[in-house]
Amino acid sequence: MTWTAPMTAVANSVWTSAQYNTHVRDNFLASEAAVVTAAGQMVWSTAANTLAARTPSSATVATSQTTTSTSYTDLTTVGPQVTITTGSVALVYIGCNISNSTIGAGSLMSYGVTSATTMLAADNWCLMWDGSAYASGLARLGVWHFVSNLVPGSNIFTAKYKVHTGTGTFLDRELIVYPV
Repeated sequence: MTWTAPMTAVANSVWTSAQYNTHVRDNFLASEAAVVTAAGQMVWSTAANTLAARTPSSATVATSQTTTSTSYTDLTTVGPQVTITTGSVALVYIGCNISNSTIGAGSLMSYGVTSATTMLAADNWCLMWDGSAYASGLARLGVWHFVSNLVPGSNIFTAKYKVHTGTGTFLDRELIVYPV
């Protein structure tokens, strides 16, 4: 339901039931409180004067795993992975504890999208531990990415991993997707 600019009240005028329903009832039904239907939902603007409820989805993989791959790949336990219905836009968060066995070597976490959209994991939206100070130093990192080129529909977001050199370690990996 869309919001309608309320009419201007004039002294001694009578509102019809249709006017009341359009300008009062229907506007309340287009408000945030009426749009959300479940706990945990967020309200997003989908057009001028139009709100829609969106439910974020998340996944976590706690297991510590490693890779020596210099191109984005899955770890032994794939993911985390989130399947969610999106429009053309989403906010994506990736985070993990990350390290590398080699001083100055980078360990990177990114994500790819499959199903309605095909988007490979890329450095443009990765988080990276460069390990410049010392080897095997564990850091907790996270990054948000605004994705505006999705194909609307069911999309599968999957975290991917790589290193520049050395062995990258990834622990407590998480992925959160907010469809907009």
